[in-house]
Parts: sequence; structure tokens; C-alpha cells
Amino acid sequence: MRSTVVAFFLFASLVGFSQATGSVVGLLIDKEMNDDPLAFANVLIKGTTKGTTSDFDGLYEIGGLEPGSYKVVYSFLGYETVELDVVIEAGKATEINVPMSATEGVSLDEVVLTTSAAKDSEVALLLDQKKALVIQEAISAEALKLKGIDDAAAAVSQISGISKQQGSNDVYVRGLGDRYQNTTMNGLSLPSNDVNKKNIDLNLFNAGILDNVAVSKAYSTSFYSDFAAGNVNIDSKEYSGDGYVKISLGSGLNSNAAGLDFVRSEGPSAYGFYNRYDNDPFAVVLAHGVDPQNAWDPVNLNGSLEAGNSWNIGEESRLSYFISGGFSSGYTFLQGPAADFTNVLKVDFPTVNEYAYNTNTTALGNLTYRINPDHKISYTSMFINSATDAVGYYGVNGEGTNRDAIITTDEGFYVMNVQFNQDMIFVNQLNGTHSFEEKWFFDWGVGFNKVFSDEPDRKRITLENYQLSLDNDPDTNPVFYTNIPFDNQRFFQSIEDDELNSFMTLGYKASEALSLGFGYNGRRKERRFNSIRYGYRIVDRDNTPIADVNNFNDIFNVENINIPDGSGLWDLVVLNPISNEIGNINRPGLPENTYKGNLDIHAGFVNAQWTPSEKWLFVPGIRLESFSQGVEYDVINIRPDDPGFREVYENIFVPSLNIRYALTEEANLRFGFSKTASFPEFKEAAPFVYEDVTQRVGGNPDLLGGLDGSGATYSDVYNYDVKYEWFMNRGEIISVAAFAKTILNPVNRVVAADATGTQRYFRTGDQADILGAELEVRKNLLFDSDDFPVLSLGLNAAYTYTNQDLKDVPAGDRNTFGTSFDRDSDQLEGASPFIINTDLNYSPDFGNWQPKATVVFSYFSERIFSLGAGSLGNIVERAVPTLDFVLRNEIGEHFEINFSAKNLLNPDVSLVRENTGIGDVIIRQYNLGVNLGLTFAYKF
Repeated sequence: MRSTVVAFFLFASLVGFSQATGSVVGLLIDKEMNDDPLAFANVLIKGTTKGTTSDFDGLYEIGGLEPGSYKVVYSFLGYETVELDVVIEAGKATEINVPMSATEGVSLDEVVLTTSAAKDSEVALLLDQKKALVIQEAISAEALKLKGIDDAAAAVSQISGISKQQGSNDVYVRGLGDRYQNTTMNGLSLPSNDVNKKNIDLNLFNAGILDNVAVSKAYSTSFYSDFAAGNVNIDSKEYSGDGYVKISLGSGLNSNAAGLDFVRSEGPSAYGFYNRYDNDPFAVVLAHGVDPQNAWDPVNLNGSLEAGNSWNIGEESRLSYFISGGFSSGYTFLQGPAADFTNVLKVDFPTVNEYAYNTNTTALGNLTYRINPDHKISYTSMFINSATDAVGYYGVNGEGTNRDAIITTDEGFYVMNVQFNQDMIFVNQLNGTHSFEEKWFFDWGVGFNKVFSDEPDRKRITLENYQLSLDNDPDTNPVFYTNIPFDNQRFFQSIEDDELNSFMTLGYKASEALSLGFGYNGRRKERRFNSIRYGYRIVDRDNTPIADVNNFNDIFNVENINIPDGSGLWDLVVLNPISNEIGNINRPGLPENTYKGNLDIHAGFVNAQWTPSEKWLFVPGIRLESFSQGVEYDVINIRPDDPGFREVYENIFVPSLNIRYALTEEANLRFGFSKTASFPEFKEAAPFVYEDVTQRVGGNPDLLGGLDGSGATYSDVYNYDVKYEWFMNRGEIISVAAFAKTILNPVNRVVAADATGTQRYFRTGDQADILGAELEVRKNLLFDSDDFPVLSLGLNAAYTYTNQDLKDVPAGDRNTFGTSFDRDSDQLEGASPFIINTDLNYSPDFGNWQPKATVVFSYFSERIFSLGAGSLGNIVERAVPTLDFVLRNEIGEHFEINFSAKNLLNPDVSLVRENTGIGDVIIRQYNLGVNLGLTFAYKF
């Protein structure tokens, strides 16, 4: 079944979506006034009524132009009229910068004309931001290319108030983590690819399939009410124009991994696919060993192929397509300490060596049919396969300790963890836009998302006396740690998500000053989860010495299973037998943990755009949303009286108001207010516990009203925003923003009050307050003779203050799990007080050689990873600075050679438990190494 679904969606991923109209934008220059900007000049499309006037900075824009040839007329009282021919392409902004004179005509070599995609142009995005109805910021494909940004996660981290967690894929908007934000593509919901996340991993979207990435930090009623930090929207790549094909090949090295003998899991392919899903886990355990296999030399590879074309059909219709496919692989070697410190120090590994191999396969297709200027239908399809293969050796120096060790607690504790994770994501979207008599507008979209997220056949082997394997004495050897059968285990986990989402928006232009919008959007999502473990119960551990710690397959092969005569070395144990008659020893079993989560959202909304004068814009909105959420589960380690399910149904009233006041032609003042919500995620509510080597994280169904249904089922969020933005010149901006948020019944991750030390999610207090300020600057510093920027600076910074009250959560009649605190308040989980992103770009023009050199620096200050319970301190993520250098070389129209050096500072990535009574304890620490890359590209 899975192979059929994969084949279908791979085929569907070859077609997609584009844009039907283009625009003309540019700058008018006054030659009579030392080349100052010429304001209030007339710009008209000859033979039509379409036109505009240049603003205070000489900037102008005429949008909504159908593809074709036009004559543009520029005029100003007392100046020579200029007429220029221009060809408009669908989905592109044609930029014409025109000098105007009172005494003589314009020579053609003085006119600067360029064409770029409307959504991937930095200038076009700034114009959109200037006119936007709500507070939003975006980074274009042009800027992605300039700064050497490889994916959407790195892209959004260039926007003020946003940071990316180094060493993981988490993105924080205004200091708030994954649970407080949403991700969409082309305006439709995207699924999560990870059981531990609400949002899709933005690292999966490579820059080659992006037009731009935008973050809306102020709420609008067209968004779902589950909105606190912001909405990240990805506009997928669109193309219209002449046919082309582009091929790119690249390679690179990681400074930590280079020269090492790498290993990876046995079973997955080198391309990130696992081919044993059709086999029962019991058969996989019996047929395949536990040892990792040798990997290729640790050389990073990447390659991509993209193509696009468009055709006119008759006089009004146009068909266009864009397809892209790519593959990348990368090696990293992580070395450093790790520890299990929840309530006490349980396990400590002074040295961990982890070999990680990552792959990413992406296919995107867009197909658009513009029936006529008023009607368009488009289809977008995307496939992503992301895989991580990690082999970790914990306690390699023989100094690992375990409080519960059998032989000695002081040395020799060791764990080998061999783990492969694969996420396959299929996204399909069908959209339509229609206009009627220039008064009525109807947009609609429907999307279906499918996710397979699997962790197949994780192998975990645990030893004592590992130091004896290092003494070169064949008579002294380690032995297996056998506190429970699952100390040596094989683990299988599977997640399957289905999501159907849609929207309809009807707009009516009542007058030049008033427009109304009416809409509906909804989601239906289901997640199915199961996991199973098979434990190796060693029959006689004292007489099963381990002569070679690199060859466990000599022990864990089917010939040594303890059947049929009972003389084998080990038994396979499963917790959930198929039946009591056949038992749970050396027999296949059923999943030990399952849950099914359902989410249904249906909402209607009304909003208006009212411009009582040229300076004021008011956008009030009302949304009524009903949501039902439920989780049904059968898991181990739950209270025997737990009902095994939770269900909630709520109707939510969501008001919003956004105001824009034009202080001048080039400056805006914006205000925003909204009341939104935050819903629990399936992984937060389902009480399944995921056991890493040194941490355990589980959900808590009490988030959905508690055991008796009297508790909170979601969090109310109050949002306040104010922003000043000054668009100084073309491509330049200075903006300052302040924001405040209040979250009622906030959710945090805290260690539960039980013997296992599991981190779970709790409503830890009544209220959390957030105050923040943001600054953004984009400034051109040097220009060439044609007035194009050669040296430019980008800077954004944010300060965020958070405070939440804390209260004990006692386990009992109302709560399944409990936790407690020795303090009344703390900062909010995931919030960095300081965030800084800056870049410096140098782009000279040497004719056929057009190099672009960019230095990018990012920094986020220390933030809470998990709240400490009782007298324990928090687990905090230490501050991380990042420095990247990118050099792009465009040689002629067809050839490119690009070089990158990423993570030049190579800082430590650290999680630390504070205030433990024995000092701060490092939970995990490593550095990622410096990544060097070289890529060649050719465009036909």
C-alpha cells in the first residue's frame, strides 16, 4: 500500500502553480535637480486607464498587467514626455528607472531596465510590505540567493525577532517556540513531519523551490485562531517565460567529519529510504543484526535539476509549469558529554561520539492555467523525503557511570544507539482565483497532505565494564547490562498523518473607500501512531562475555535464540503478546503504545478594509471558530483508572483590528490587536513516552480539560502590536516595533513528579506575560555608476521579556500527572531575551563576471529548554553565535560557481541543568563543525 501511495504522489509532484499577471515598477530621476527623485510624476500605460504617480521617493508601481507588449508614458509638468516600450511577463516585475529632463529627451542608455519574479524580488516585497494590511515581513528568493541561504529555516531567521536553534530545526518567533506558531504553503496548511513538533521542519524546504518566505506577526481573521507568535507562509517557486533547464552539482566537507571512518545503520539506503516496512518487526529482528555498517567517505553531496516553460493558448489563455528535483547529503560528527539528570544524576557519559548522516530529497511541480484575465486555476504538488541516520557511542572512554549499575556505579557504563528516522511528506494543493466585473472577487483552495514519519529498527545495546574492552587483555571483557530485558532492545515507531484543509474567500469592493471580505476555512486532521519494542533477555550474562564490542552480530543472530531446546544465549521479550496462549517470549507481539488523534476545525469570518482618507486604513475582523479535538490511547505506564481518551469541543470568538496610518508617502505607523488561542498538540496530549538515551519526554492528556473535564482545554492569547516603518529608498527600510502578549493557562515542559524523571507538558500557571521590541534596518552603503547598490547592510535585533506565574499541579482526582515548584514565577520556555541577525553584502559588476560576497552573523542569548521542577533549576540552552560566508560567482548568463563556509565560529551547542546541588550539569554538549561547500550550476 505504501509503495502505491509513494508512486502516486511522486507522479503528482511533477506539476504545479504560477502567476498570471505582471507589473512595472521603478524610480524616476530628476536630472534638473542633481538626479534627486522626481515625485508626483505621471506614469500611464498608453491606450488604457491604468496608471499611477511616483511617490515622494520617486518610486512607482503599476500592477495587474496581463503578459504582453505595452508602451509606458512618463510625464511631468514642464518636463519632456518619455515613451518606452516594455514587455510584461506573467509573475514578474519589470523594473524601469527613468531620468527625466525639462530640456532634452532621454537617451536609451540612460534607462535602466531589469526583470525579476514579482514574489522573489526584494524591491517588490518591500512595496508589498509598505502596502500590507497587517504587520508582516518577508525575505525574497533574491535575498536567499544573495545571502547563500539554503533553506526556509535559515531564511526566516533573517527576519527580526526570529531565531533558529543551532543543532536542531526549531524556529522561534518573538521568543515563542513551535507550539505558538503555524506554517502554511501558498496559504494552505502544512503538516508536521515529526511527532515532537506542531510545524513542519523548515529545513526541508531548500532555497531552489522558494519564491519567498513571509512571517505575519499580527493576526488577521483569515488565519486559524491557533495563533500566538505568528504565521510562516512559504510561497513555492513559480515560473513563466521562455523554456529553460538548469543543472546544479556540488560537494563539500564538514571539519569534524573529514577523514573519519564513518558508520551508519544497516538497512536504510544511502539515499535515505528504508525498504523493510512491508515486513513484521519480529521478522526484521530475527533476520538482521544490530551492528552498524561502514558508510561512504564523509563527503557532502548535492545536486538539482529544474525546468520551466509557458505557452499562450489563443488570445487570452496561458499555460505554464515549473518542476524541480534535488538531493543532498551531509555528514556531521558530534563529540561531547551527555547526562541523564532529571531528579538526580542517573547516568553520566563524559564522552559521546555520534556519527550522523543526513539526506534530503525534494520534488516540486507547479502547473497553472489562466483561462482569461479574470479566471485562473493552479495545482501545486510537493514530495519531500528527509532522513537522519545516527550512530551514537555513549561512554567510549570507559568512564560512563550509572547510578543503577549492577557491577559498579563508578565506571564502565556504555550504550550503543543506532537510529534511523525517515519522514516522507506529500503535499497537494488546488487553487483558483476569479474576479467578476471588478467588484466581486472569489479565491478558493483545497489541500491534502500525507505524512509517513518512521523510526524503524532502532538498536540499543547497553554494557557494563566497558573499560575492559580497552585494556587489550582477551581474558577481561565487558558484559551486558541487564537490569530489565529492554536495556538491550530493538524499537519500531510509526506515524501516519492525513489532513484535508480548504478555504474560500469572497471579496466585494463596495466603493473606493470600502471593501468587504467573507470567508470560510477548515481542517480535518488525523494521526495514527504505534510503537513496539523487542528486548533481548540475556539468559546467563556472566557467561556471555563480549569479546569484540564492534561485533554484536555474533551474539544477536537467530542461531543464538533460546529455542527450541533452551540452550541459546537470549530470549526476545515483547510486552503485548498476540494472545496469552502463545505468550510474549520469542513470539511476535502487538504494539505496546498506540494512539489516534483527531482535530476538526470549521470557521467563518468577516472583515473589512476601510480607507476614510488617503492616510488611514482600518481592517476590523471577526471570526467564529468551532474546534473539536480528541486523543484515544493505549499506552504503558499509565494509571489503571485512566479512561484512555480525552475529547473536547469549543466555540471560539476571535476579534481583530489592524490599523495603518501613512505618516508620509514613505513611512507608516501600524497598530494591531487580536484575541487568539493556542491548542494542545497530539504529542503534548498523548501520554506516550519517548525514551532517548539520556532524556524521556511524554505527553499529558490533562491538557484537554483534566481527568474530570473541569480544566482548561486551550489557552487564550491577547496580542498587541505597534510598528513604525520608513521605506527610505529602493530596497531600504528602517522599522521599529513593540509588542505585548498575555497567554492564559500557558503550557510548559516540566519533569513530572514520578520515579522515572519523565518530562511532560503541564499548564503550569494562570498567566504568562510577554513584552518585546524589534529593530530592522536594510541600507545600501555604496553604489556603482548606474546607481545600483554594491555594498549593502542588513540588521535586525529583538529584545523579549517574559514572565509567567507558576503553581503546583497535584496528581489526583483532577490530574493524571503532577509536578511542583519552589518558586512563584519564571521566564517562558523557549524565549531568548536577545536575538541579533546581520549581514553585509558586496556585489560588484565586472561585465560577464558578477560576484556576490556575503557575511551573515546570527546570535541568540540563553533560553529555557525545559522548566525545572521542585528545587531543581531549569534545563537551559546556552547562547549560540553563528557566522557564515558565501561567495556566488555568476559568469555570463549560463554559468555559476558558488563557494560557502558555514558555522565559521563553530560554537558549542549546550543543554545544561542548573542548580542541581552538585553544580550545573551538562545534559548534552557538542559542536557541529565548519561546513565548506562548492557548487557548479549551468542554465540551458
